[in-house]
Amino acid sequence: MKILFTIASLMLFPLAAQAEDTLNGANTAWVLTSTALVLFMTLPGLALFYAGLVRSRNVLSILMQCFAIAGLASVLWLVVGYSIAFGTGNDYWGGLDKMMFSGITKGSLVGDIPESLFALFQMTFAIITPALIVGAFAERIKFSAVLLFSAFWLLLVYAPITHWVWGGGWLQKMGLLDFAGGTVVHITAGVAALVAALVLGPRRNFGRILPHNMTMTVTGAGMLWVGWFGFNGGSALAANGDAAMAMLVTHISAATGAMTWMFIEWIKYGKPTALGTVTGMVAGLGTITPASGFVGPGGALIIGLLAGIVCFNATLLIKQKLKIDDSLDVFPVHGVGGILGTLLVGIFASTQLGLFSGSGFADGISSIGGQMQVQIIGVAATIVYTAIVSYLLFKLVGLMVGGLRVTSDQEAQGLDIVDHEERGYNL
Repeated sequence: MKILFTIASLMLFPLAAQAEDTLNGANTAWVLTSTALVLFMTLPGLALFYAGLVRSRNVLSILMQCFAIAGLASVLWLVVGYSIAFGTGNDYWGGLDKMMFSGITKGSLVGDIPESLFALFQMTFAIITPALIVGAFAERIKFSAVLLFSAFWLLLVYAPITHWVWGGGWLQKMGLLDFAGGTVVHITAGVAALVAALVLGPRRNFGRILPHNMTMTVTGAGMLWVGWFGFNGGSALAANGDAAMAMLVTHISAATGAMTWMFIEWIKYGKPTALGTVTGMVAGLGTITPASGFVGPGGALIIGLLAGIVCFNATLLIKQKLKIDDSLDVFPVHGVGGILGTLLVGIFASTQLGLFSGSGFADGISSIGGQMQVQIIGVAATIVYTAIVSYLLFKLVGLMVGGLRVTSDQEAQGLDIVDHEERGYNL
């Protein structure tokens, strides 16, 4: 009997090994859905969210920038961006072996999903990250400068850092926990936004500019909330418990962030605002992103609460105290949220916190102190690299297009007419 069992085991072993490389239909279906949700976050979600926050004479320029970046990033990701991020290069650079999606066929897999789907899912992340930066230089930058900066930035900042964190690079090997883009997406976009605001300077009448269409902004915010389930849940790359928990904690943090910001405004100013509530929601989403696959519901509640408090005060600091015109609060919401979430996952991933426990630290790390050390290194490296390269790119692009900003008269006229010879509203 023992001999027969041994023979049967040997016969089945090749089938078991082959099964590991077989496409999983359920996982593929979930990541297909998530990919659509992440693209939905940018178009139309982020585009509407941002467009409602600017003045009516610039609404089309914001929509156009988001659409153009989506197209530009998609092409660049195909040509070389995916290769830089997920090629087999070294610890810092993926190389060029996957240019033009070389080697990707109908049958090639990443894990148990098609590599074509994995590349497309990652493409939607490459679309939304430079699009987030639009909120920092809204209403005053040349359209040509937006395109050039976004192209260079995608290839020289986003793609390399993606390789560091998710593509087998040095931060991934060190054990950095970033489930869906605290460093890769939110810190990079937030830091680049702060650099943009400092380089370009404030808009005319800065401090007295009001959103022209809050209905549009709230609609876009709702789309972001829904789309974020694909952003975080899809990053599990499987239809499993990790994806389900990521979605659950994403929702809890978003809801808590929204309520926290709302009540802070209510206490501080006497009335809660729709703008504050949706901004708190985005802060909760951005902050939970790196932690979404590693923390539990209790940890998500604390993360959402801290996101609302910290990002609210960061917004006041940037706008009112430092007088920096990060037009649509990209750095205090996404940048600060990404930093906060990336650090907090080093605490709430612990399995020793009772009701606030998570799923555990990275392999080889056994303590909060050890994980926090890695998280701090990841945050610091991302900030420094992004800030330096973004600054140099803004200076380079400024030289290429004869200055980043439109003229004062053009800014007063509005970028819809200046850049596109169209109006958002023909009344």
